[in-house]
Amino acid sequence: MFDYTVETTKGKDEAIRALENSLSEEKFGVLWNFDLTKKLKEKGADFETPFTVLEVCNPHEAKRVLTENLLVGYVLPCKIVVYVHQGTTKIGLPRPTALLSIVKDENILGIAKDIETRLIAAIDRAK
Repeated sequence: MFDYTVETTKGKDEAIRALENSLSEEKFGVLWNFDLTKKLKEKGADFETPFTVLEVCNPHEAKRVLTENLLVGYVLPCKIVVYVHQGTTKIGLPRPTALLSIVKDENILGIAKDIETRLIAAIDRAK
């Protein structure tokens, strides 16, 4: 499966704050909090769905995968999205194992599995 997505009873902003705290427990930080809805509206696109993209990174893990294979940099940093769909807040990410399976490198896939497990744990704690 390409993604991991969960529902939460929290509002979008509350879910983002909980996620930021939970990610720090896994030594991941938010590099960029991108309000996609706001940006699209600024550019004249009528998009009403509350949708935020968080770009997250653990510098030690980033160095580890880039040392193994520089092509991994094409999908860094990891992305986690928080959005509201039909009144329900959702938190999700593209699975690192799905993204990095295209590199065809078993070492990278092992690292991706570890990172994926940790990011999913952070999402589950935040929900």
